[in-house]
Amino acid sequence: MKALSAAILAAILMLFVAAPDVVAPARADDCLLDRCADRQPASPSAPTGRFGPGGRAGSEPWRSGAASGDFDFYVLSLSWSPSFCATIGARRGSAQCAPGANPGFVVHGLWPQNADGYPSQCPGNPYLPYSVLSRLGDLYPDPGLARHEWRQHGLCSGKSPSGYFADVRAARDSVAVPPPLKAPQADQRLAPQNIQRAFMAANPRLRAGMMAVTCRRGLFLEARFCLSKDLRDFVSCPEVAREGCRDMSVVVPAGR
Repeated sequence: MKALSAAILAAILMLFVAAPDVVAPARADDCLLDRCADRQPASPSAPTGRFGPGGRAGSEPWRSGAASGDFDFYVLSLSWSPSFCATIGARRGSAQCAPGANPGFVVHGLWPQNADGYPSQCPGNPYLPYSVLSRLGDLYPDPGLARHEWRQHGLCSGKSPSGYFADVRAARDSVAVPPPLKAPQADQRLAPQNIQRAFMAANPRLRAGMMAVTCRRGLFLEARFCLSKDLRDFVSCPEVAREGCRDMSVVVPAGR
């Protein structure tokens, strides 16, 4: 009987003894830091989203120092000038915001893009010759923007300045602007989805998943189109498309 009681007591005591932690062996594909941050380039200058508050949220894969011309497709970004002028443009005294100077779309950029991010800080001469810059007044609203676009994106195209900006012009001219967005005389409130549908109606080869509409603070900001490297076709771009505006409707201000 005493032996039985001792055995029962020993069993009860074992219930109160904490079992040691079992540590699983580390695997090569384990993520050690938040969101696998240890696998990202260790650089304080890594981009945190090309599109900012009106487009991509958070960070995305990027490739610093990528070889020029090494990318999958282009993103053509057309900015709605009246929205820019209704926010920060007027405060800056931008020339594109002068009365009658901002009727509709202007080119923001033509960006080399990959399926999982975009190239950045590509090698090459960042200087944009005046002989090229002087011919871009009908493409970009400001020469400073053209210089920035060459340094940030044009160098990654693998082309000369004249070749790259010829592509910018060709890309812009390849997209037909739908009638509701051709210099409207009054402000409009439109669903982002309807803006996309209008562009698809005006461009028969354009399909859902090949473009994005961006917005900020209830204003329509930009229309972005994914184009093949030879600029002959629109292409599917899920990463770009899913970062589009999620508002139910946006204001499309008219030019002043």
